[in-house]
Amino acid sequence: MSLAAATALRTAAGLALGAVAVLLEAVAALAVLPLVAWPRGRRAVTAAAGRVVGLERWRLDRFLGVRVPPYGPGRARTVPYLLARWPIGLLGGIVLGCAAIGLAYLGFALAGWLFVDLREPLMVVLGGLGGLLLLFLAGQGIGQVARMDGALALRMLGPSQADALEARIAELAASRAEIMDVVHEERRRIERDLHDGVQQRLVALGMLIGRARRSQDPERAAELLFQAHEESRRALAELREVAWRVHPAILDQAGLRTALEAVAERGPLPVRLDYAVARDRDLPKAVETAAYFVVSEAVTNVVKHAGASAVEVRVTWEDGELDVRVRDDGGGGADPGGSGLAGLASRVAALDGRLVVDSPAGGPTEIRAVLPCA
Repeated sequence: MSLAAATALRTAAGLALGAVAVLLEAVAALAVLPLVAWPRGRRAVTAAAGRVVGLERWRLDRFLGVRVPPYGPGRARTVPYLLARWPIGLLGGIVLGCAAIGLAYLGFALAGWLFVDLREPLMVVLGGLGGLLLLFLAGQGIGQVARMDGALALRMLGPSQADALEARIAELAASRAEIMDVVHEERRRIERDLHDGVQQRLVALGMLIGRARRSQDPERAAELLFQAHEESRRALAELREVAWRVHPAILDQAGLRTALEAVAERGPLPVRLDYAVARDRDLPKAVETAAYFVVSEAVTNVVKHAGASAVEVRVTWEDGELDVRVRDDGGGGADPGGSGLAGLASRVAALDGRLVVDSPAGGPTEIRAVLPCA
C-alpha cells in the first residue's frame, strides 16, 4: 500500500471515530442534561468533557496528524469545543457514508459485469461511473473535513496568538539564561585548562631553560635544553587543544564535514562517520557550530564514561532540519541532566532545536540533536 493510500485510510478512520464520538456525546449530553442545574453536576460535566477532549487530542494526533498544543491551565474551552464539533462530526459521517455508497455502486457494477448475464449493460456502466464519482467527491470531502476538524481544535483548544507569543517570550528568556550559564561554564573550563595545563607547562619550560643557563656542564645543559624543547612541544599541543575546543578553525575553513572527520580521526576510539548532507547544502554557521560541539562533546563523553568500543556518528538533512545522531555500544545510563549533556541541550535549544538522549541501562546510548536551518 502506498503512503498516500495509507494516509487517506488513516484520515478516514479518524473521521469515522469522530462521527461515532459525536453520536455518543449527543446521547451522553441528553443523559446528563438534568445535572447541569446543580453546581456539583456542572463540575462533573466539565471534568467529563475534559476527559473527552483528551481523547479528541489523541484522535487528532494519531489519525489526522494534528498536534494541539496545550492552551493553559483551566483555560481550554472544552464544552464549547465539543458542541462546536458536532456539525463537523456529522458532516464527516455523511462524507464517509457517500464513500460507502460509492463503493457499493462500484462493487455491484463490477459483480454484475463479471458474473451476471446483463440485459441493461448501459445501466451497469452508469452505476459504476456514479460510484466512481461518489468516491472521488468523498475523497475530496474527507480531506476538507479533516482540515476543518483540525482547524477547529487548534482554534478552540490551542493557545491564542497572545498566549503563544507570551510562551515564546518565556522560552527565549529561559534559553538565553541557559546560554549565559553555558558561556560562563565554558569560560571557567577554558581558564582551568589554561591554568592547570598550559600555564604549568610554561612554568616548567622556564625552569628548565633557567637551569640550562646556570649549568656549567655542557652535557647537562644540552639535556635540559632537550627537555625544555619537549616541554614546549607539549605546551603547544595543549594550547592547540584548548583553542580547538573554543572554536575549531577548520570549521570555518573547510566546513562541518571536514571538522567532523577531524574529530573522528583524533578520537582514541574507532568513530564511523556517515555524513549524508549534500556538499552544495549551505548550512548556517550557528548550526554547523552547534552540530560540531554536539558530536565533539558526545564523543568525549563516550571516551570518558561509556566504556564503549566504537562510536557511530550520522548526520542527515531532512525537511529543513539537520539531524545529528551519536551512537555508542557502551553500558548506557547517561544522565541527561548532567553538566555536559545539559550544556549541549542548552546550546541546541538556543537554535530552537531539540536534544534527545536515549541511554537505557546496559546500552546502547544514542544522542540525537535536531537543528532547524531556516
